[in-house]
Amino acid sequence: MARVVVVGSINMDLVTLAPRFAAPGETLLGERFLTVHGGKGANQAVAAARLGADVALIGAVGDDAFGMQLHAGLAHEGISLDHVARIADCGSGTASITVAEGENHIIVVPAANARVTPAQIERAQATLAKADAILVQMEIPLEAVEATLRLGHRLGKPVILNPAPAQPLPIEWLKLARYLTPNQHELAILLSAGPAEDFLTLMQRSPAPVVLTRGAEGAWYRDGGEPVHQEGFQIDVVDSTGAGDTFNAALAVFLHEGLPIAVRKACAAAALSVSKLGAQGGMPRLDEFNTWLARQG
Repeated sequence: MARVVVVGSINMDLVTLAPRFAAPGETLLGERFLTVHGGKGANQAVAAARLGADVALIGAVGDDAFGMQLHAGLAHEGISLDHVARIADCGSGTASITVAEGENHIIVVPAANARVTPAQIERAQATLAKADAILVQMEIPLEAVEATLRLGHRLGKPVILNPAPAQPLPIEWLKLARYLTPNQHELAILLSAGPAEDFLTLMQRSPAPVVLTRGAEGAWYRDGGEPVHQEGFQIDVVDSTGAGDTFNAALAVFLHEGLPIAVRKACAAAALSVSKLGAQGGMPRLDEFNTWLARQG
């Protein structure tokens, strides 16, 4: 059983389905409202746990009703929450999502996620020291991302940096990551490149090895040599939400089997996740994943 530590955000997604987007000042009747557990950190922790890993999560929730629900949901998945802080004077992170006309509008309020600190990362050193892989994203303060990269590197642990939402980062930080896992758009932003630059060229000039996701096309990966393509898996798409988080989680879970195998399994897990509704709702469990993958040949 792989040991995976995830450092990242925990959100409650507030989803409204509507026939169209409301104009400024307009009140519009919606069709449906859902509260869905989310946040990239929580999503990746859940996906890793369902794929059979021993998972610990480092993050923060507020001392509110959402915080209680989010904490309970993560505990139900068997995730260690010893380093998930409960912030007394703050609400939990939320994403207000309106879905209409095949598009979505999203407003994220980080709230407790903005309280994740380098000191909190340092306090989790004993947990990080036991990890086979560490996952971190960028929905928490950048100083906490940096602290995770530095501590993981110091401990000799492979840190997978999922640079989303993307922004340029110091080259020094990127060199501390064992792998970067952007899509093409995120890689360009991360390296302050122009939108016309070829992603294969960007992969080769990245200061850290890149595993680049390409949706239905699969992924490209490079770890010292020329970029290698892993084809995607064909499946009927119901909801692509959470596919990237499932990919990252699977990459961390199976990394000990070697990068080519881990990337293939990450593409497979991401494909399987889009066959069901919802980010966490579509994340496969290990027995389901193994059965499905065996049928792919």
